[in-house]
Amino acid sequence: MKTNTLVAVIISLLIGGGIGYALNNSKPQAETPMMMDHSMMNMGDTGMEAMMMDMTARMEGKSGDELDRIFLEDMIVHHQGAVDMAIIIKESTERPELREFAQEIIDVQDQEINMMKGWLAEWFSNQ
Repeated sequence: MKTNTLVAVIISLLIGGGIGYALNNSKPQAETPMMMDHSMMNMGDTGMEAMMMDMTARMEGKSGDELDRIFLEDMIVHHQGAVDMAIIIKESTERPELREFAQEIIDVQDQEINMMKGWLAEWFSNQ
């Protein structure tokens, strides 16, 4: 599978997972959005939960540079999904609070993506 296709699939899963979460959880949750437990999403082995589990599984048993590289690669994809979701809500919502929050996500996550890409290039470009 080409890298662009894989990234598009992962982003679609993030967006779909976010929409599924919003539709399935109309009451406020006591936990933070990143706490992944089986009650948070009722989607079985699909959506954001499966993607997060796959990312975590890729790290298991790894150490050193291999672990660092996998972490950075997957966090870039994860952050890009958040940026893509924030762009959608920013362009579509009528709530100024959500537009402002979305812009904050875009600004911070873009900076972090660039930082992580820089580390990947600096530390792993020869591998």
